[in-house]
Amino acid sequence: MTSSAYFDAKLAHETDPSDVYAAQKAGLDFVLIDVRSVEAWQQGHIRGALHMPYRTIEKRAPQEISHSTPVVVYCWSPGCNAGAKGAREFAELGYEVKEMIGGYEYWTREGQPTEDSNGDLPRIFDPLVMVVRDDEGENNSQAICASGA
Repeated sequence: MTSSAYFDAKLAHETDPSDVYAAQKAGLDFVLIDVRSVEAWQQGHIRGALHMPYRTIEKRAPQEISHSTPVVVYCWSPGCNAGAKGAREFAELGYEVKEMIGGYEYWTREGQPTEDSNGDLPRIFDPLVMVVRDDEGENNSQAICASGA
């Protein structure tokens, strides 16, 4: 396999938080699946995601998600392989699926919208994973956005 073919195959099966957020904002047709535990989901999750722990995918997915709808799965972080396990379950069921690398951790570190059962959670932009600027265009490592924008 050439290097180019390897990276083509890799990119066909994974995405990242920035691309998922852009796809959400653009209104693209896909379903975002949180494969973590109930406790993790209750602590916070990506706005618009569907909670489906990876062990329940085989039973629930065919009943809840059309096979024609692309799926993106995520778990906690780069150190969690539940996203890969969930993506494998969807693939075995015949879905077009990608894993969101970085998981919930990098989604939140990039300041993307999250929520819990009480509503929106504060958005915090981490300068260790992105360039953070204030309204005047200056670098600002303390940028926090409490709005759900």
